[in-house]
Amino acid sequence: MNLSLYLHIPFCLRKCLYCDFASQDNATVTHEDYIVAVVREMESQAKDLPELPRTETVYLGGGTPSLLAPQLIKQLVATANSHYHLVAEAEITLEVNPGTVTEESLAGYRAAGINRLSIGVQSLDDVMLAMLGRIHTAQQARAAVEMARKAGFNNIGIDLIHSLPGQTPAHWQQTLREALALGADHLSIYGLTIEEGTPFARMEEQGELPLPDNDESAEMFEQAISLLASAGYEHYEVANFARPGRRSRHNQVYWRRGNYLGFGAGAHSFLCKPDFGKRWSNPPGIEEYCLSSSSPKFSEAAEHLTQQDAMGEAMFLGLRMIEGVDPEVFRTEFGISIMEAFPGVVERHLANGLLLLKNSRIALTAQGVLLANLVFADFA
Repeated sequence: MNLSLYLHIPFCLRKCLYCDFASQDNATVTHEDYIVAVVREMESQAKDLPELPRTETVYLGGGTPSLLAPQLIKQLVATANSHYHLVAEAEITLEVNPGTVTEESLAGYRAAGINRLSIGVQSLDDVMLAMLGRIHTAQQARAAVEMARKAGFNNIGIDLIHSLPGQTPAHWQQTLREALALGADHLSIYGLTIEEGTPFARMEEQGELPLPDNDESAEMFEQAISLLASAGYEHYEVANFARPGRRSRHNQVYWRRGNYLGFGAGAHSFLCKPDFGKRWSNPPGIEEYCLSSSSPKFSEAAEHLTQQDAMGEAMFLGLRMIEGVDPEVFRTEFGISIMEAFPGVVERHLANGLLLLKNSRIALTAQGVLLANLVFADFA
């Protein structure tokens, strides 16, 4: 079976003001003890696989995985290889926060088997970074990319956030130009979302968060699409842009409903068989996770998807890809056409200009990309 692995590293020096991910900045468990727990879970889960895996991608996310010493990262990669059979050309990504890495640590990660970095730049303006609660400066972000190149990485992605409080389209355009000057191979461009329970959510409720309006947010995203296209980047997914040959292989597994196993506190897993697939998640608390990882029973509480669940996911995940969804592949998998599965939905969005037929596929239009969540909601 083709497989991908996600390894969650929940440690942070300080939690960002907009973040609702499974992360902790006051954990009592040491890095070493946590990695022992993750390795235990990986070894245990490998015994339960229905067939020998062929693992094509590994993603170490967080949190801040770059807080871990290279030897701990090496231990995780080695366990993935020994128990999940990494293919020779496997993509192995490490999330990195600027300000937590040095030339020495990056060289250590490269030697540990990491061959792709995702660097959480988010902004190249020190005022914006401080407002977000980030621990790095713009200069540290630039230095992280430069050090990564020196360490031998030739597949580097950066994340940027637009529609920040007080941000204007002109300011965002300058950020994009500075980001392009870094020469990254991949860019993920996200609009700021206000998540319930975060400090930003409380600030918004109190009227302390001057966010751009919807028109300004749309203009910022259109700026990104235009500038990145002119710089040679392929817009291959709603929020993702890549140089030729540098798409994120791991994320495409999610969008195509491929098999992935998640390890670590709060990690999620999905297997597309039996039937229409099943998913489960691990306990989000670090201490609880570590106590249960020696004999994990997380998958016993798996949610088994119905056909309708799976068809909806195939559409709203598949439509995230700019190439869209192949109706024949959908029919082969589910024994029913898209039009029959979702009566009137595709026709309505074809008529209102949010969907189009392109190369025998159903895909978002340029306007549909801007209003993608409205389309996705009709398939959920």
